[in-house]
Amino acid sequence: MSEALRKGSEDDRVFKALASPIRRRMLDELKASEKTTGALCEALPELDRTTVLQHLRVLEDAALVTGRKVGRERRLSLSPMPIKRIHDRWIGDYMRAAVELLDELDAE
Repeated sequence: MSEALRKGSEDDRVFKALASPIRRRMLDELKASEKTTGALCEALPELDRTTVLQHLRVLEDAALVTGRKVGRERRLSLSPMPIKRIHDRWIGDYMRAAVELLDELDAE
């Protein structure tokens, strides 16, 4: 697989993961602090454990969340690099273009 194709499929997984408001809430919880799987489930009381784990799997497939075993617990933490990659590739360029356009409009 070419590097560009691999990066594209990685970006697709990140966009898919970020498309869900529930998964974004999960990321917000993990941004605040590392959590156990149980604590993440408690933070989303409207969801059953199976649903939380399904959403968590999507986040892990996108490399947005990492987990490590500590005794019997699984500790989850945010991995911000995929979001930074999306920002650098997509948002940063569009933001610069928008600012340049506003500067041009202001100069008229």
